[in-house]
Amino acid sequence: MIDNAPQDRAYTYVLMENVRILVVDDDPIHCEFARVYLATPTAEVETAQNGEEGLQRLRREHFDLVVVDLDMPIMNGFQMIRAIRSDPALRHLPVVIVTGLEDMESIDRAYDEGATSFVTKPVNWRLLSYQLRYVLRAQKQAAAA
Repeated sequence: MIDNAPQDRAYTYVLMENVRILVVDDDPIHCEFARVYLATPTAEVETAQNGEEGLQRLRREHFDLVVVDLDMPIMNGFQMIRAIRSDPALRHLPVVIVTGLEDMESIDRAYDEGATSFVTKPVNWRLLSYQLRYVLRAQKQAAAA
């Protein structure tokens, strides 16, 4: 088998399209990691500290995708998903859950509320970048149909 893939992939970006991502997590370290590992010359990453702040930003600004933790103060991720899905302007926004909760009840509940995808912490940021790229591509195809 011939492998034509570039040999040095450590310096390539996964998210190459113009995209704005909102990361909603009360952990400032996770938010900083998201900025470092997900941002590219064409992918902008913004953060919010809880679901209420994140929802306000989503209603004021345009984002192509939101990454949400489930376990947060003020408004948790489940409540945020529900609010997004009940808002006609936001209901089609992809919601990717990134959380430390990995029990079946949390997973099922997140999807029941309307999550698009689910990832557990600790995060493999490269793998998450590919998953976000896939979710964005699927969203574009669904919108075009």
